[in-house]
Amino acid sequence: MRIGLVGAGRIGTFHAETVTRSGHQLLIADADPARAAALAAKTDAEATSLDTLFRRASAIVITTPTATHPDLITRAARAGLPTFCEKPIALTPAASLDALRAAEEAGILLQLGFQRRFDPGYRAARDAVRAGRLGRVHTIRTVTSDAAPPPPEFLPLSGGLIRDCLVHDFDAVRWLTGREVTEVYARGSAGGAEFFREAGDVDTAAALLTLDDGTLVTATATRYNGAGHDVRTELSGERDQWVVGLGERTPVTSAEPGGPGAPDRPWTGFLERFAAAYRAEIAHFLLAARGEAPNPCSGRDALAAALVAEACELSRREGRPVRMQEMTEPR
Repeated sequence: MRIGLVGAGRIGTFHAETVTRSGHQLLIADADPARAAALAAKTDAEATSLDTLFRRASAIVITTPTATHPDLITRAARAGLPTFCEKPIALTPAASLDALRAAEEAGILLQLGFQRRFDPGYRAARDAVRAGRLGRVHTIRTVTSDAAPPPPEFLPLSGGLIRDCLVHDFDAVRWLTGREVTEVYARGSAGGAEFFREAGDVDTAAALLTLDDGTLVTATATRYNGAGHDVRTELSGERDQWVVGLGERTPVTSAEPGGPGAPDRPWTGFLERFAAAYRAEIAHFLLAARGEAPNPCSGRDALAAALVAEACELSRREGRPVRMQEMTEPR
């Protein structure tokens, strides 16, 4: 196949390398033609214009800023091209639904980039939960902590900490358990750099979710975890307790005498922590685009996670619990 990659930034570069290693041809377009050309030279690909890319490609990978996703998905739908898009679909549920409907009406594959679904630890935990090895799961605790804040210019493009970071946890919880969120209560703080407050964002957040079977979920995130990049999920059941993300590189120091100290090489960022998962999700997309594998993360899955994030933002702003019934699907 000839794969069209739109966006030559950090995650686009990673996906470009995965595609070229798979043996498929790669076309690259970017708002900055020089950046597209540089990535094409690095990956033995071809830099081209966006119009040419959509005309020649047989499948599309979108790694551009979130605000551009809806138009690119809609264009791919009109061209009948299977599409992979990094999360989220859009900055708002309404814009997400417009793009999703375009894809559904055209009947194209639309796979969203929630890479944790391809992480070996998350997959093992899901299998254990679904097989009943934990018994009734009553409590889930998630952690998503960046080692350092993003650049200030990223914040207005990201949608904020809850929509950008915690949405991964919201998707993972639904995927791990097969359950839906019924209520949320979220709080946030911004005690770090001034640019978080200027953007109306927070640098640290916590949410309490209630699932439809009564399971309680605490989800926390921060941009200031100086010990290293930390992504963990603990699942506690009546029979057993499992944790994803606990290993020799987890940036945690035990306070117990004789307990493990800080790791020599803590995870530095999400691309390093989830490198294998990112490769696996693109490999799966290349199969799905040929009709050889099912869609592992649909646009509807992404919309569901986004609506939980929107409910958490509403809760944070208004300081109250929010029932998911309030978050009716936009029209």
